[in-house]
Amino acid sequence: MSGDFLDSNLILYSFQPADPRNTTASEILARSLDGSGVISFQVVQEVLNVLLKRMQPRLSDNEIRHSFSDVLVPLWRVQPSRRLYERSLEIHERFAYSFYDSLIIAAALESGCDRLLSEDLQHGQSIEGLVIENPFRRLK
Repeated sequence: MSGDFLDSNLILYSFQPADPRNTTASEILARSLDGSGVISFQVVQEVLNVLLKRMQPRLSDNEIRHSFSDVLVPLWRVQPSRRLYERSLEIHERFAYSFYDSLIIAAALESGCDRLLSEDLQHGQSIEGLVIENPFRRLK
């Protein structure tokens, strides 16, 4: 499969209308819901944790449940596995990314995506054919 792996920050900006990154994030998310976007269990956990604990203004429980079923679940394709953790350790050793960043990269590779959209990783870096892209770089 080719497509885009979405990091949690991109999804979270789509819930923040006052943030200048909201429009870009919302457009990417809308396109990704056609089946070309992918997230992992880790992204699901990170997004839900922020929505439940730190999002301001806080979404209602019903809005969070709706976001889970209508946004996160349709994108969620990568589950934890021994191979995923082994690959993340290899990426950590080779590229010196943190464990959690390495896990995101490993999940993007496991899903067969050709782009990883994140503002937290090195823009333009290619890892085994996966290109990391910061979709917000022009906004800075």
